[in-house]
Formats: sequence, C-alpha cells, structure tokens
Amino acid sequence: MGARGALGAPGRLLLLCLQLCELTRASYKIWVPDTDFDTADNWSQNRTPCAGAAVEFPADKMVSVLVRAAHSVSDMLLPLDGEFVLAPGAGFGPADPGSDCSAGAPALFLDPDRFSWHDPRLWHTRDLTPGLFSVDAERVPCHHDDVVFPSDRSFRVGLGPGARTLRVGSVWALGQKFTRDEDLAAFLTSRAGRLRFHGPGALSMEPEACADPSGCVCGNAEVQPWICGALLQPLGGHCPPAACHDALRPEGQCCDLCGAIVSLTHGPAFDLEQYRARLLHDFLTLPQYQELQAAVSKVLRPLQPREATGAGADTEIQVVLVETGPRTGGAGQLARALLADVAEHGEALGVLAATVRESGAPVGGGSAGGLQQPGSRAGLAGGVTAALVLLLLVLSAGALWLHRRGRLRWRRRDPAAEPPLGFPNPVFGAAGSVEQPPAPQADARSTSQSYFVNPLFSEAEA
Repeated sequence: MGARGALGAPGRLLLLCLQLCELTRASYKIWVPDTDFDTADNWSQNRTPCAGAAVEFPADKMVSVLVRAAHSVSDMLLPLDGEFVLAPGAGFGPADPGSDCSAGAPALFLDPDRFSWHDPRLWHTRDLTPGLFSVDAERVPCHHDDVVFPSDRSFRVGLGPGARTLRVGSVWALGQKFTRDEDLAAFLTSRAGRLRFHGPGALSMEPEACADPSGCVCGNAEVQPWICGALLQPLGGHCPPAACHDALRPEGQCCDLCGAIVSLTHGPAFDLEQYRARLLHDFLTLPQYQELQAAVSKVLRPLQPREATGAGADTEIQVVLVETGPRTGGAGQLARALLADVAEHGEALGVLAATVRESGAPVGGGSAGGLQQPGSRAGLAGGVTAALVLLLLVLSAGALWLHRRGRLRWRRRDPAAEPPLGFPNPVFGAAGSVEQPPAPQADARSTSQSYFVNPLFSEAEA
C-alpha cells in the first residue's frame, strides 16, 4: 500500500474549464461517487472514523484512497494492493490515550468494487438544463460523450460483467484527456489504471465525433439490460407500478411512465439543439407546463409490423413528456400543442411528420383530460334527479293553488263499495244509467284518485 502526493493544479482546474467551455453536440458525463477517506458514505457506520478508532479496508480489494485531513487511529488493516493519495496536511497519527473510540467496533471501509459504469445514478450530465431530463440509457455515457473522472477525488469503477467494449468520445482521468485508443489502453494497463478501473469490459474511443445537426443515436441499446439491472437493483430488479393506465415505455427507458411521447420524422434541415431550445423556452416556460419535464433525443425508429427489415434502421426524434406534479393532463395538452406547432412551422423546423402517444387515466380515481370518468356520469344523474324533484314541487304547488281557487277537487272512494253502473251527474243534476268512460291510468304507487272539472263546460251546453 503506497502513498503519494495529491494531484497538481492543472488537474484541479479541470471542472472549472469544463464549466466555461461552450456546449457541444456531445454531452459531458461526470462520474459522481468517490473512494475518498473523508466521505461518510464509504464507511459502514455512514460516518468517517472518529479519533482513535480502528480502521479496516477490504483485504482482497484494490483501491486508491484520497485523504484530505489528518486522522488519528488506533489500528489500521490495509488492503493487499492500494494507495493513499495525501492532500497537503493530510496523514495518520497514533490515537490519544483514553480516546472514546478506541474501545468501539472498527470502522469498515465499504467494498470499492460496488460502483458500476452502467448505473445511471452514478453519473451527472453537466449540460442538462432544468426542465429537461434523459431517458435511462442516455444517463450513462453514450458513444459520442466526453467522460470526466474529477481529478480532485479518488475513484474506482467496474466496466461491466461482460467482456464488451464501451465506446465514448473521450476520457478525462488523473488530469489527462485521452482521445486515442493507444494512450487509453496504456493507461488502463498501468498500475494507476488498474487501481481505478476493473472488470472484463474495455474502454475505446469513438473514431468520429457527432457532427450531425440532427443529433446522433446514443448507442447503448446493447447494454441497456445491464443499465436497467443496475438501476433497479435496490428495488429487487422490478419496476414500480405506473400511476396510470396504459403507461408508456419510451426507447431507452427501463420502466413504464405516465405522460406522452411525440415522435418526429425529421429531414436534413432539423437541428436537435435548436428544437430543444424551442421546446424549453417557447413551451416549458409557460405556466400550464411548469410541472412537466421533457427528454429529446434521436433514437432508432421501432420496426413496424409487415415492414421490411432494412426500413427499421431509420431514426426519429423522440420527445418524452412526463408530469412531475399532482396535476394530470398537462403532458397530453403539450403533446397536442407540439403537433399544432409542427403543422404550422414544420417546414422551417425540418420536421416532416409527427405522431403522439398518450398514457391513460391515473390509477386510483384521478381524472384525465378528454376521458369521461364515473364521477361525471354520477353528477349527470344527480342533476337529472334534482330537476325531477323540482318539477314535482312545482306541480304540487300548482295543484294546491288550483284547489284553493276551487278549480281542483278530489274525493275518496270507499273501497268496500262496488261502483254503480250509473251515478248522479253533478252538472246535469239527474241520475241515469250512463256508461262510465274509462278512467285515466294512475300511478300504481298512488292510493287516491282525482279529476278536474272542465271550467269551459256549462249546464246550458249540456
């Protein structure tokens, strides 16, 4: 286990230079985790060893550890092969007598081989603008991306379980930029390279930069199963259930999501960066779209049924819209707005055609635009019932008013008595055997009968 001084100033200025450089069509993917001694996440107790503690490193692992401060330890178990990179003023000394940590359990340095190149959570895209995101496969370095391992931190990364070659645009490591396969291969086989990269996989340079204004396909389709396996490992390898019916799975995404997908057929005049800027500034900044995020990238067009095999290699622009807030329906609304934008400005944008796919209604009684929910039908039924009740009240009030004016009379009939064939006519004032006209059909729920006296009929007319 060796020790050496920290890297010089040129390496520490790397990130500052990257922040000041202009945006290119390739993205900068920055490695996030480290193997620093002073990082709490690297220790079993989720904190750095306290003064006077015993420290243990995995005996069968290779690791490079950056030490930024001075530490006192009572005992230290070192790995068989590794190094300490000491910053100015950093080092180790004996523990003071009577230290509170000397009698406690030793602090264990976690397995440095736990970090995988294919884990999307371990990368940061430097030029990712707020409001935009990347699908899972594109969160890992693509074939034309520039990969950065910050020189002010120690690191160790596994290159994958299989002997595949990972292609990237360039690699920054230990303050050096590698753009040729020969130089990178020499570094990976050196002791410094073996302390930081492990596994059967290999790294290689993409021979040509992405110069197409419409963008380039990421190229991670072959390793997407490993990407999804690393991403879903904390969840037991299973995707969480989507919060909507008929969820969508865009190209490059590991799990289903709720929202909308706009697929653009592009021509030679299409510019991916300009369209991203248009989407961000002309649409996502509007108040109704504040809770939306979008991912825009070039993907291979899925092979359609009954389509020739060669035709499936064409590309298209995939625009993924997802909702990040409780409000639903915004993704579909924005997708339709993008369709209208293509219909009006498609020729100027270099877009030849556009299609939209939307997810279904939210799960759990939510609502979605354009869908008729059971609650709306219940509201309609309640409105009809209220209207009927109001009509009955009006009829009852009208009947009461007619009764008080003498225009409406009713009488009860003895159910035990048989109705006679003839009855005295109160209008004619004479009894006779007159055939009774058929009575109007009454509601079966009513136990009383009523009739109206026609005020236009008089005895003289009789």
